[in-house]
Amino acid sequence: MTDPLFELTSFQRDLLYVVVGETDPSGQEIKTELETVMDEITHGRLYPNLDTLVKKGYLEKGEIDRRTNYYQVTEKGLEALQARRNWEDRYVDL
Repeated sequence: MTDPLFELTSFQRDLLYVVVGETDPSGQEIKTELETVMDEITHGRLYPNLDTLVKKGYLEKGEIDRRTNYYQVTEKGLEALQARRNWEDRYVDL
């Protein structure tokens, strides 16, 4: 079985991991969380990548208010993350 997340960039996979670990995070909350382990993330990098994940069906986007959206991992996203973890576990035994 191929890894369904292989088509994504590592940044996009990181976005999925953050969203699945939070409850309906906004883009700003996702950005803040990732910046604890990465350099500054620009608006121009964050939102196009989130939109790509929505278009590919890994995330859903909802509206908190007129200016703020939230993100949720879809069933497809959860299955892809689980497949990725299973693949990683074959090679990394910690």
